[in-house]
Amino acid sequence: MNKLPLLLIALASATTACAQQNATAMKYAGLITAEDAKKHLSILASDAFEGRETGKPGAEKAANYIAGEFKKLGLQAPVNGSYFFDVPLTENALKVTAFTVNGKSFEYGTDFYLGGAFPDKSTSVSDIVFVGYGTDAEIGSTDLAGKIILWINEDKPEAGATPNTSYRMSNARMKVVKNLQSKNPAIILAANPGIAAALARFGKSVTSPRLTIKDDAAKPANTNAPVFNITAALADELVKPTGKTYDDLKSASAAAAVTPATVIKDNVVINYATTKKDVKAVDVLGYMPGTDLKDEVLIFSAHYDHIGLNPDEKAKDKVNNGADDDGSGTTGILEIARAFAKAKKDGHGPRRSILFLGNVGEEKGLLGSEYYSDHPVFPLANTITDLNIDMIGRVGEEYIGKPDSANYVYPIGSAMLSKELHEIGENANNTYTKLKLDYKYDDPNDPNRFYYRSDHYNFAKHGVPIIFYFNGVHADYHQPGDEVSKINFPLLAKRAQLVFYTGWELANRDKRPVVDAAAAGGK
Repeated sequence: MNKLPLLLIALASATTACAQQNATAMKYAGLITAEDAKKHLSILASDAFEGRETGKPGAEKAANYIAGEFKKLGLQAPVNGSYFFDVPLTENALKVTAFTVNGKSFEYGTDFYLGGAFPDKSTSVSDIVFVGYGTDAEIGSTDLAGKIILWINEDKPEAGATPNTSYRMSNARMKVVKNLQSKNPAIILAANPGIAAALARFGKSVTSPRLTIKDDAAKPANTNAPVFNITAALADELVKPTGKTYDDLKSASAAAAVTPATVIKDNVVINYATTKKDVKAVDVLGYMPGTDLKDEVLIFSAHYDHIGLNPDEKAKDKVNNGADDDGSGTTGILEIARAFAKAKKDGHGPRRSILFLGNVGEEKGLLGSEYYSDHPVFPLANTITDLNIDMIGRVGEEYIGKPDSANYVYPIGSAMLSKELHEIGENANNTYTKLKLDYKYDDPNDPNRFYYRSDHYNFAKHGVPIIFYFNGVHADYHQPGDEVSKINFPLLAKRAQLVFYTGWELANRDKRPVVDAAAAGGK
């Protein structure tokens, strides 16, 4: 075989590949550096910002810092001349005054926790109903109205399937809960062996006051039965009158085709009430108008809040600095904004307008992005994509020690609403950054439900295509150890460059991404 033609073909292919790269985009992506990222993050995740908890002074300091950087870059203040978009919040402090089983008391944050906001309640019953895995076959004709239900918060084992015993509710389990709530019980007690470890690690934070959007006060009260997540030890106490353990009942439920609901004679008292007060919070918006397609808007988002001060009085480290979560994402959008601002100054501004959005209240339930998406400054119909960055500065636990540990990212949800957006993200990476793109968490059955757990989701549920850039959880997730010293700044910069390149294409291409899977935005 003649080698000369093959050589010519190879050279032609290489020339074509290089031609696909945009030299202008590469010039400004080069402004996103590890050194500059470290300057921002060393401020945002410093002890002076006290963990940036929503409604606290540290979050206000962070908002002012971000707004100051937007102003330096020449971004417009789009909220009536301000960079601050008020997010009206209410603090709901839940006080559980009683949780006793046959006279034995259990502690909120140690033995159980309650997610969500519910009307005050005082409940005293002489029995509870064990419903196994909560299937219709198990419930049968049992009247659950006004009863306290004990439910196995796990997926019922199936032959040949990997068991899912996580305490996090899968989509299938959420359907079970909705079905149980439709039976009008008083309270649902969701038992899982993982709750004890989760409360040992996060108990102080899950029992802290909850924030909700103030507008919620005008909505009908939540009349669904509250779901208490309880430990297996508490479940043992509840089933003690049967002479069996909770594990005995669970094993029987798992083995049998159908285990009828069982009434257990217990004396259970559960009383709780909530006090409320208003809280000040803001999203931070920086706006860059486009040229010929300026009515369409691309969003780069990240949440700047974290979980605040360590409530453990004995702890040596008093600050949950949140360097990765989500100081890294906030740093990422500041770096991306700097690159676009320099490009615009040099005459290479984007065709579409760009909104750089720093969200508040993500750690409190995606509140800032929820309020923005319900009250948008720029119409969501004109919002072409949200590129959301939440934790891009570390190596997640699943990649520690792997060859790709310093060259990967999880781009979650890129194809959920738009196959074209997925292809744009893939092409940007293949052309420039060449990170390993891991789509593991796009699985709708993933028990972590990451697609629903950051600010992009509030855009997706309105039909706006999204990509959520994420490095995975690690041992310091929501811990004081999430420090600047543990950030891989070259990796942070490279991931931010991928987001920039994807955004550059979206901001300048002729057509916006086609939405072809609208149903994917829902739960």
